[in-house]
Amino acid sequence: MSQFLQALKVQRWDDHRYYHHSRINQSLHLLSAISFLVAYAFLFIQPPVAALIAWLISMVSRQSGHFFFEPKGYDEVNHATHAYKEEIKVGYNLQRKVVLMAVWAGLPVALWLQPGFFGWLEPHTQPSGFVLNVGWLWLWLGVGGLVFRVLQLFWQQNLQTGVVWATKIVTDPFHDILLYWKAPLYLLRGELIAAPEHLNEERLAHEAELARQQT
Repeated sequence: MSQFLQALKVQRWDDHRYYHHSRINQSLHLLSAISFLVAYAFLFIQPPVAALIAWLISMVSRQSGHFFFEPKGYDEVNHATHAYKEEIKVGYNLQRKVVLMAVWAGLPVALWLQPGFFGWLEPHTQPSGFVLNVGWLWLWLGVGGLVFRVLQLFWQQNLQTGVVWATKIVTDPFHDILLYWKAPLYLLRGELIAAPEHLNEERLAHEAELARQQT
């Protein structure tokens, strides 16, 4: 268990230090995290509504931050190129996200053309039924995307890496709120990118904590 938690901490830290320098991106992640928690609650009430909230608000805000606001030049703090970070990313890098979001956008079109979705759904008779069926498809897409990447990581690396990543994804909303609740305040002060000295302080603190745990 301690090895699992250690791996989880490393994945979370790598995700934060490599992909969340922009205060706009951090603020959008805060919005995404809060709406994801609302979606989690709706999973027990109305699952397709949960998926609609998760994809239309949580995922759109989260991925917009990565695609449009996160710097993609050389990372001076971590001494890494954008290409290197994309290559080593455990989860969905930008290329994989493009594929995922393309499938997400295409599913409503497929449902419109095939209302029963090849026998998987009850064909809608009203617009509300269409929207709920879209929610069901997006829910399956979310679960499928999670399982697919876990199996991919199992094949490429090992099962623990995949399970740790899935755990990170599911618990990210809670962790992101703790990490980024101050991001809007930094934006109000005019700070668009986290100060390098602040990122360096975080890096040193994290490395010290890892060293302490290994002794």
